[in-house]
Amino acid sequence: MNKLFIIGLPRTGTTSISVALLEYDFMVAHTAFTKHAFELADVISDAPCFSDYKELDALFPGSKFVYLDRDLEKWIPSAQMLLQKMEARLDPITGVFSPVLKRSFNEVFSLTTTDNPYTKEHLETCYIKHKKEVFEYFKNRNDFICVNVSHQESLQALLDFIGLKVKAHGGFPHLNTGRHVADWKEFKHPNKVNANSAGIEHRRFFDYK
Repeated sequence: MNKLFIIGLPRTGTTSISVALLEYDFMVAHTAFTKHAFELADVISDAPCFSDYKELDALFPGSKFVYLDRDLEKWIPSAQMLLQKMEARLDPITGVFSPVLKRSFNEVFSLTTTDNPYTKEHLETCYIKHKKEVFEYFKNRNDFICVNVSHQESLQALLDFIGLKVKAHGGFPHLNTGRHVADWKEFKHPNKVNANSAGIEHRRFFDYK
């Protein structure tokens, strides 16, 4: 296996799965905005994986992909909260977030081309469109799995998919619940990979976009 990409949308459990895999000795990046971060990590989740999975599939042949599913009625208010909290920092001109992160979010959620991107109707359309495109792209492939981190058996299913011959330590941790969005930043572990890791090309990203 080359890399494991977690391509579920934000607020589907990307932090929970990232923290869980740290405990199985993987180097994990929850978001990655430089080439070097991708090189260092075994597992990469969230932005830009959820928007760039096709390009990453070509760049890292032999990798595996995990889509995270979540009940829409629970995901929509959680996504509304996150996007509104991030709004100023996602601004394409004045926002302080990484250009890679801003592009990734805008491609999936059409933030700059929608009058009100936080409506239930718009977010539901974005979620369904993203899921349909992912499942169509990975149709009939054995390097793709869909899991729901709220299901007790999903961690074991993931470990089996990865090929680890170990028994899961229960289910996934429940992180970033409610209005909390910073559990990854606060979680301390030596296997965490900095999203902005600088290598010999400094903080350069891939040229595919």
